[in-house]
Amino acid sequence: MQVEPMMPALSPDRVRLPFAFDVARLRADLAAVDCDWIDHLVRQNYEGNWSVLPLRHVAGATHPVMMIYPDPAATDLVDGPLLARPPYFRKALAQSRCPLHAVRLMRLTPGSVIKPHRDHDLAAEWGTARVHVPITTNPDVEFLLNGTPLAMAPGEAWYLRLADEHAVANRGTADRVHLVIDCVVDDWFTAMLRDAA
Repeated sequence: MQVEPMMPALSPDRVRLPFAFDVARLRADLAAVDCDWIDHLVRQNYEGNWSVLPLRHVAGATHPVMMIYPDPAATDLVDGPLLARPPYFRKALAQSRCPLHAVRLMRLTPGSVIKPHRDHDLAAEWGTARVHVPITTNPDVEFLLNGTPLAMAPGEAWYLRLADEHAVANRGTADRVHLVIDCVVDDWFTAMLRDAA
């Protein structure tokens, strides 16, 4: 079923944002927290190993499953214990001047596939945006958004309208790990998105 935005699109379905992060520092922070990955909750959307580490989550969540769930209705979110360790992740997140929702590391291992699907609440037009910052990837990762490939390099930041159909395949030999940031679309984010587009 096609889901149409309730408002006109603020931007194209993909926009490279005006941030550039230090890849070596991102990877050092990833190494500092690289343990106890939690399988993604929606098993029907993938084959292989798609897993998550929560960095920011709903206040009061203590069970790992609740810590990785990006509840779109939540209004009280807190930095999780993993975010206390990696200083560069905190510095990267501080560059955002809009309120942050869930922040997670998401890993897709070699040979794994995220099937075509839509995240119906993730469109800037609806007030919540998802930003991807690749940390590790390889040339054989294919990310399709609306059937069109998108290459994202480590250290770049991308807004993706994921209410649209998207799919990912890691056909390479290295993990693909992204810092994934959900945020409130306020005036600052809207202006940045329009300027970047």
